[in-house]
Amino acid sequence: MNITAKILTQIDEVTETDWDKLAGSHNPFLSWRFLSALEQSGCAALETGWAPRHIWLTDENENPVGAAPFYAKTHSQGEYVFDHGWADALHRARGRYYPKLQCAVPFTPASGPRLLAKTETHKNALLSTMIQACQEWNYSGVHLTFLEDKDRAACQEAGLLIRQDRQFHFINQGYENFEAFLAALSSRKRKNIKKERAAAQDGITIKRLTRDNLKSEHWDVFYQCYVDTGARKWGSPYLNREFFARIHDSMKDNILLVMAFQDDAPIAAALNFIGTQALYGRNWGCLIRKPFLHFELCYYQAIDAALEMKLSCVEAGAQGEHKLARGYEPVTTYSAHYLSHPGLRAAIDDYLTQEREAVEDNIEILRQYTPFKKSQS
Repeated sequence: MNITAKILTQIDEVTETDWDKLAGSHNPFLSWRFLSALEQSGCAALETGWAPRHIWLTDENENPVGAAPFYAKTHSQGEYVFDHGWADALHRARGRYYPKLQCAVPFTPASGPRLLAKTETHKNALLSTMIQACQEWNYSGVHLTFLEDKDRAACQEAGLLIRQDRQFHFINQGYENFEAFLAALSSRKRKNIKKERAAAQDGITIKRLTRDNLKSEHWDVFYQCYVDTGARKWGSPYLNREFFARIHDSMKDNILLVMAFQDDAPIAAALNFIGTQALYGRNWGCLIRKPFLHFELCYYQAIDAALEMKLSCVEAGAQGEHKLARGYEPVTTYSAHYLSHPGLRAAIDDYLTQEREAVEDNIEILRQYTPFKKSQS
């Protein structure tokens, strides 16, 4: 089988149709439109330390058979799988950790396909191309983050190191509506959620905006909220206003913006992306602090919306054990890693064995504290 690999320095080098045929439609973050918006807005670019190096495979007839969102990184920001300790260790050994190669969706801690190919042969070719590029460019390693199970298995078979972490997702167990979800909870947890929702909604109007109901002025408010949150959490927001303008123009059918109003003035907003199977909570912020408003907009409204849309789950982003009491269950996330330095690879291999055990133990413990009735746990 004759396969040709090409490195794309911008996703616009291939057509939306060709890319999306490989990416599929169930995860909006892998779409050509989302990745192009990141690049065209300057958010994912050489200047920000996210230089596009997408892999594109074609067969002997020049038909696309494989692709991967791939970046040369000069730092470890915006990844949500933390390897700063690895970088420090290699630096102490007088090695160079940056630049490195990252197969991921920038600034997006949501699991999804990374090896965009229909056959195992083509997935293996994508992995081989990544490792070959790493070796030829003398980079420290290749990191594939937030992997779906099939891609994780391919990486493991290829000899990459597998890392585990955990997130909290709402799993739709066939609930007809939010009240049916509440009925599955223990009495104490159910009462607590009702109290939180009542307090958050007191004096507040909440609107769910999507498609033609989503306007440019809503994005202006959301961006103010987003910048406020970013400044408090990590110092400098990753995404700019142009990015949100671009996804509004190209993806508003896949977007749900939940916005809170007080006396007709917007005071907070939470951004979600709509997939074919999941609702993905991404960014939030507020202009006025109000108790429990974060929980209402980001978690409860997301559950309610997902149930209305008959989606199977809500992925509410990274971290946050506080989600557990609000109906979000611990799930395992995966990443895969190729390290060029043999000493670093051996040390990390040992570390990951212990870390995986700790993550698995943590998930088992957390599952004992879900808010569901014992028969539902």
